[in-house]
Amino acid sequence: MMENAILVWFRRDLRDFDHAALCAALRRGRRVYCAFVFDREILDALEQRCDRRVEFIRESLVELDLALRVRGGALIVRHGWPVSEIPGLAKALGVTAVFTNRDYEPQAKKRDAAVSAALQADGVAFASFKDQALFDGDEVLTQAGRPYTVYTPYRRAWLKRLGDDDWQPHTAGDGRLAALPGASGVPTLAEIGFFRSDLRELGIVPGMSGGRQLLADFRLRMARYHQQRDFPALQGGSHLSVHLRFGTVSIRDLVARAITAGALGDGAEGAATWLSELIWRDFYFMILDRFPQVCERAFKPAYDAIRWEQGASADAAFAAWCMGRTGFPLVDAAMRQLNGTGYMHNRLRMLTASFLIKDLGIDWRRGEAYFARQLNDFDLSANNGGWQWVASSGCDAQPYFRIFNPVTQSQRFDLAGRFIRRYLPELAAVPDQFLHAPWRMSLPEQEACGVRIGRDFPAPLVEHAQARLRTLQRYAVVRPGAAP
Repeated sequence: MMENAILVWFRRDLRDFDHAALCAALRRGRRVYCAFVFDREILDALEQRCDRRVEFIRESLVELDLALRVRGGALIVRHGWPVSEIPGLAKALGVTAVFTNRDYEPQAKKRDAAVSAALQADGVAFASFKDQALFDGDEVLTQAGRPYTVYTPYRRAWLKRLGDDDWQPHTAGDGRLAALPGASGVPTLAEIGFFRSDLRELGIVPGMSGGRQLLADFRLRMARYHQQRDFPALQGGSHLSVHLRFGTVSIRDLVARAITAGALGDGAEGAATWLSELIWRDFYFMILDRFPQVCERAFKPAYDAIRWEQGASADAAFAAWCMGRTGFPLVDAAMRQLNGTGYMHNRLRMLTASFLIKDLGIDWRRGEAYFARQLNDFDLSANNGGWQWVASSGCDAQPYFRIFNPVTQSQRFDLAGRFIRRYLPELAAVPDQFLHAPWRMSLPEQEACGVRIGRDFPAPLVEHAQARLRTLQRYAVVRPGAAP
């Protein structure tokens, strides 16, 4: 049954192609309006008025608006609270339904429920569609009909469930995009209370065009992904995470490219490894959707009994970690990369998290919150899942006794020190044999390369072997048979 007019509410899906809600609206509506709301509940809570993510969204909206105008429509942009803006727009436009794509975060689900209730009170239908995940809801369950809590069997079931139709792009029908008369386009950053960031200077290209550029580049490197993805000095990853976060690329398109590359045989292992990472993304969406308590507590309740370091010394250690002043070069280089660019290599996300939790003994939630503030690609499900994986408190997490050694990790994944020297130029003259543990240099060796430990580069905050023993003692509360 055709609706006279439908409003499509864009959120983290800033593209006009393979868009589940938009295509459904164009199949079922005679006139289709498109809107985005700069959500003040989110924006007003941001600590800084200069935020790359806000600028990324704003620039992506400009491109989306232009794309919609080419098709005869336009993007209506508001700055306010969705619970009032969306029903108000629906009433003003005379639509009979609002379509949007599903979000799995607890706060977003609460917001959508409030918007849905307000719309229903006005006699307007509300419908949400699966778009940012390949599978959601009850589509991948155990034989007992429960959500998976271990990745490997989830991955097997996900792949078994996958059919050709699941990764085909959504198509539109005969509906027509409609423009709101007098639509003024996308507001400037200043009009929503923000300043320009260094987004462009960092080479980050927002919007659908930015996603296309990165995907075209990664297609040439996908075959080597399994070999190069763990080395931060190499261009091994896709760098598409921020585009996945804001939906300027389609997950179905990415899965299709991985499957196609794997089917061709050339570089199949790289494609399969990348596909597994995309499946992890679905897995963490599912965990957040089904177990929202992970936002505040450990997925494994026993791990909430762990006593973390507190007080002035813990606060000082946390501040040093944030600033990249721990004395461990690869940890510090990674934190400097994060602070300076809003990006951190995935291997280094695991290493820096392990150092905070299992070398410094600091609550994983403090690190999770810091990453949430700093990451351009911050996604609650993946960020929480990653931190709880390292903390051993999450689903299918690493064992509590697996503790990354920051020196051996450095030697293994940045042997020549290319990444370290890029972000820690003060260590440029340190010989390779000391670069991963510069405190091992004698005073004459320090003077020879112009680096005095404790003056030019910090002394290590902890001795790793001792910190490891303290962590094993700290985690004793979760061992079977351990004393409470």
